[in-house]
Amino acid sequence: MSGPAAPRRPRRHDPGRRDRLIDAALTVIAERGVAGTTHREIARVADVPLGSVTYHFASLEEVLREAFTRHAEAAAQVFDRRLSAVRDRDAAVEAVISLVAEDLLGSQDDLVLAVELYVAAARNPVLRAVTQAWMQRSRRALERHFDPTTARQLDALIEGLVLHSALSTDPMTPGQIRQAIERYLR
Repeated sequence: MSGPAAPRRPRRHDPGRRDRLIDAALTVIAERGVAGTTHREIARVADVPLGSVTYHFASLEEVLREAFTRHAEAAAQVFDRRLSAVRDRDAAVEAVISLVAEDLLGSQDDLVLAVELYVAAARNPVLRAVTQAWMQRSRRALERHFDPTTARQLDALIEGLVLHSALSTDPMTPGQIRQAIERYLR
């Protein structure tokens, strides 16, 4: 017979761990890109054991899908807030200008995440589904004030303005952004 069993360590109760891992994945993607995102880096940023990542997610692709879905959801909520707060077309035009110039171009990390998602989605159908859902949601918000064709084209213009700003060494000024959107909508 052996001696008394060693007391069991209490399990650490951490109900928010999965969410922290998703947030950590977004941080890693913004810092290192999709190519530099690993289970190990996500665990390090989240300050959890490496096994936590594989416990909560079946694959790195699942982590990326969840992280990019969270990013897209946050961006879609900004569209919803801006466009649900206005009551006429002129105010909607101003809301779109503010959306681009202030919200979508306001954070370098958000710009990097958007570019990383676009590039990754070009090769990965799972992530392409995330971008498709994001575009549909953005268009629904725009369709509160613009017909479906205009909403789709405006959404493409918005994405182009964001990509241009993220990639350019000489991004458009807020005044140039205003002029581009007004030229298209008015």
